[in-house]
Amino acid sequence: MNSIEEKLWNYIDGSCTAEEQQAIAILIAKDEVYMRKYHELLKLNEEFTSMELDEPSMAFTYNVMETIRTQHAQQPLKAAINKHIILGITIFFIVTITSLVMFVLSSVNWHTADTSITIPDQLNINHVTNFFTGPVIKGFLFFDVVMGLFLLDTYLRRKSVLKHE
Repeated sequence: MNSIEEKLWNYIDGSCTAEEQQAIAILIAKDEVYMRKYHELLKLNEEFTSMELDEPSMAFTYNVMETIRTQHAQQPLKAAINKHIILGITIFFIVTITSLVMFVLSSVNWHTADTSITIPDQLNINHVTNFFTGPVIKGFLFFDVVMGLFLLDTYLRRKSVLKHE
């Protein structure tokens, strides 16, 4: 676009200062080239304003949003679990259990010939065994079986999802 067209478009749009508008109005009135170009651009501007804007169909927005939604659904979600935290917790428990086993094994008197187990009088075994009745043990085993099946199902589903990718 040359400078004449730019000046005239600014004049038609009204985006120039008052001094520039006066100067362009004088140029349009006195110069034949400016007058012809002004009338040509004025007709073009009228055609632009009379045009009807094309709008996308109603399904277009829905289709675009569905495409975006499916693209996000295809991306695997990253777990928010830090592997270093899991490793730290694992190491803590391994060290704790190992030190407990070592302490127990070091405190055992291995040189005694007496193999009978004596229970201290302070420990009331009958009181402890009252908690482990038949229904409690059955409930505990039922809970363990359900949790085991749940974990097995989760493992197998994850394995099948990885095969299909």
